[in-house]
Order: sequence, then structure tokens, then C-alpha cells
Amino acid sequence: MSTAEPRIPCAGCGAAVPRSDGPTHRYLGASAGCWAVFGEVLAREYSNSALFPVHRLTVDTYAVQHPGVPSRQTIQSVAVHLISLYLTLECGYRPEAATEAMRSVLRHKDQFAWLTPPASLGRLTILDVREAQGVAEHIALVRQWARSAWEAWAPHHGTVRSWAALTRSGRTD
Repeated sequence: MSTAEPRIPCAGCGAAVPRSDGPTHRYLGASAGCWAVFGEVLAREYSNSALFPVHRLTVDTYAVQHPGVPSRQTIQSVAVHLISLYLTLECGYRPEAATEAMRSVLRHKDQFAWLTPPASLGRLTILDVREAQGVAEHIALVRQWARSAWEAWAPHHGTVRSWAALTRSGRTD
């Protein structure tokens, strides 16, 4: 990507992304240029099995950095992806277990509420990951990016932890 091409701030993460009229996600709050970069990173991960261990973190982190506007879908998206980040980063869940927990907690999606996004969604973005050179750097950057995004949502950690508890206890109160 040429550094001379026009850039705009992504509507979600705020990164300076290429101006694009391309497609976007229907409810994530990402600009077209950012969505395209996310697609590049996903393609890299899908084409190299050594990157599979961080793919869950990539998807979760991108989603929480692009929360969109309040709607049933965005509330659910932010909730389950923050729960996955919590379970992975704080509780040591493996990606498969985090994915299963996400499925399980959806039985309680009526308990989710809109979480006002933090002013900063983290110091790293998908652009940092895209610049990774090699597998080890990609994995390290995804982990740093995920930690940065999770820490940005710190004002809501208590709520996320209570939602995550629903996956383990089956509580509905």
C-alpha cells in the first residue's frame, strides 16, 4: 500500500486507513478501507495453519474495536467478543473453548446491554498486524493487539465477567 494514497480515520478503530468505496460489514462500525485490511489479515491467517492459534483473537479484537452503533446485533457482537477476549486473555481458555463459550452464552443474550465504547479502543489496530513480517511477529502482534483492546474496555470488565459467568453456571438471573 502506498503511503501517498489518501487516508481517512476508520469510523471504528480510528486508524488512518485507505479511502475506499469498497464493501463494509453490515453492522460492525468499520470503514471500507479498514474492512479490506481485515480481509487481508484473515486471508493470511487462513492460508497458514501456524496462525490458527491466534485467529480467534484476531476476530474478537477486530469486532470490539468496531462496535458500531447500538442495535440488537451490535450489543450481542460486542458482548460475545469481549467475553471471548476475557476467557482467552484472563482465564487461559484455548480458542476452541472460547468459541464454545461464546455459543453457550448466547442462550442468555437477552441479558446483554449496550456498553458505551471507550474513547480509545486500544493503542494497536489491524494495521499493525497487517505489517507483521513472518509467523512469530504476526502471533506476537495479534496477542499485543488483543491485550490492548481488552484493556481499553476496562470500565466494563465487571459486566463482561458477569456475562462470562453465565457460560459456566448456567445462571439466568
